[in-house]
Amino acid sequence: MSTDQQSNEGRKGILDFIERVGNALPDPATLFLIGAVLVMVVSHIGFKAGWTVQKPGIAAVTTPVIDSGTGEPVTHTRMEVVKRVPTLVTDKDHETGAVTARIEAVTNAEYEMVENDKGELVPTLKTKRIDQDVKVVSLLDREGVNWVFHNMVKNFTSFAPLGIVLVAMLGIGVAEKTGFIGTLLKAMMLLTPQKLLTPTVVFIGIMSSMASDAGYVVLPPVAAALYKSVGRSPLVGLAAVFAGVSAGFSANLLITSLDPLLSGLTQVGAQLWEPGYKVNPACNYYFMIASTFMLTLLGWGVTAKLVEPRLARKSALEGGPSPLTDEDRAAQAMTPGEKRALVQSVAWTLLVTGGLLALILVPHAPLWKSPDEADARWPEALVPMVAIFFLVPGVVYGIITGTIKSETKSDRLDAGIAKLMAHTMADMGPYIVLAFFAAQFVEFFNHSNLGTMLAIVGGEALQSADVHPVLVLSLFILVVCAGNLFMGSASAKWAFFAPVFVPMFMKNGISPELTQAAYRVGDSATNIIAPMNPYLIIILVFMRKYMPKAGIGSLISLMIPYAVIFLIAWMLMLSIWYFTGQPLGPQGGLHYDNPMLN
Repeated sequence: MSTDQQSNEGRKGILDFIERVGNALPDPATLFLIGAVLVMVVSHIGFKAGWTVQKPGIAAVTTPVIDSGTGEPVTHTRMEVVKRVPTLVTDKDHETGAVTARIEAVTNAEYEMVENDKGELVPTLKTKRIDQDVKVVSLLDREGVNWVFHNMVKNFTSFAPLGIVLVAMLGIGVAEKTGFIGTLLKAMMLLTPQKLLTPTVVFIGIMSSMASDAGYVVLPPVAAALYKSVGRSPLVGLAAVFAGVSAGFSANLLITSLDPLLSGLTQVGAQLWEPGYKVNPACNYYFMIASTFMLTLLGWGVTAKLVEPRLARKSALEGGPSPLTDEDRAAQAMTPGEKRALVQSVAWTLLVTGGLLALILVPHAPLWKSPDEADARWPEALVPMVAIFFLVPGVVYGIITGTIKSETKSDRLDAGIAKLMAHTMADMGPYIVLAFFAAQFVEFFNHSNLGTMLAIVGGEALQSADVHPVLVLSLFILVVCAGNLFMGSASAKWAFFAPVFVPMFMKNGISPELTQAAYRVGDSATNIIAPMNPYLIIILVFMRKYMPKAGIGSLISLMIPYAVIFLIAWMLMLSIWYFTGQPLGPQGGLHYDNPMLN
């Protein structure tokens, strides 16, 4: 046996071992339940032990209000007498329940004149850095258990991926069950050469971040069905597109809604050390463009050299390819009726697209961003827009082909559409169950403050390391990767990390923009194997359609090659970028130098 063959067998053996171990774990719903219970136990241990860390924060600079008659500071008790309002401040000891009162001086905030982006001097609130004690909140004491029960329903209903997935699937499910998506796949198969199918799928996955999280829902089932239709393992298509959507989430050729979201949090962290510091939302743009092309090529290579060969030796029930039958080949050919329905459905798709764009671009339209609004309106409306985008052509296709009536046995169009939606929601039942337990675990972890404390402790460990900035950034990326084990949301993690790492690295000469770029590398590359990625559940549901016995181990072993290679290559790329000294984007310098703070 050659060295290359031995190497390939070794890799297969490792991945198969990971799959076996992972699949031996309890059901994902059980894992989240166990995790939630562990958080409760650890939170109580930490509370009793008095675990405390300090987190840097921002407070307004204020001055006491002086009584002109007495020359003494005006206090809240004085205000109570004048206004007849009980404004005495009280403190409650969480452990003993004892309530104590304290008198506070009435203060006025101080302002200073700061130049804005237009060169105008505007009054800006003065701020100062403060250290805040972060303590563990017990989930097993009287108040903690009360919080658990009172918030269990809220945790579930406010679990962001739940609404995104279910609303989007109302439209996507109709488009799938009427046959519109299947026929569209046939057309895509005819237009895309098989040799370029994988890079095209990875690239589309990366670009899907323009639509926020919609790519997680829309693309995996489409890619899996497309690969199956050409005789290749459907899991290859699912893996390639999931790698693009999730591991390449931060990369794109365009500015997405994630850029202003992250830059806003970066700016908050930067202002802990330099009040008034501004972060351009496009500060990582050049780096993200280069990352898009790099990840597309890497995704193509990993799929062709590692993922597809491993699945090719498996049976169809284990996720391997299933031989094309005469029926499959006949199904690939488009009938005249399908062609006619597809053309008209695509025409309606273009009309819907034009209407949705008009809502966004036409001045004074409902989703148009006026000059005096800070944030765009359309990102918050994206999920219903995706549902409508698929629903309309799906209904048109179903009417022309008659599949709405044939699939639902209903004579009424509206009843047929409602039944198709109900069938889709029934298919999503396993996801809804998993989402309930995942939501509890995430909220328990956040409420207990354990996530915040882990971020701060990790940051302090990096601060004490007197090493080269590239090594510091590399260690930070690994900390972020570890953070993915506990927090799935990119914005939620950065909300925890930014106030800790951004000012810490500024002190050591690393720009906030570079810290943000490093965060995006660590957050994106390991998303596809992060247990706290809420969309891992829906990918597993799609996977089980073709591999009924698939478990978490199956999914993780499928995606590990992408995560490892993407992470290593991306870290090398960021290091090379640092040494070349090129900006990461507009106003995206690499170094921070403010002598006033040294």
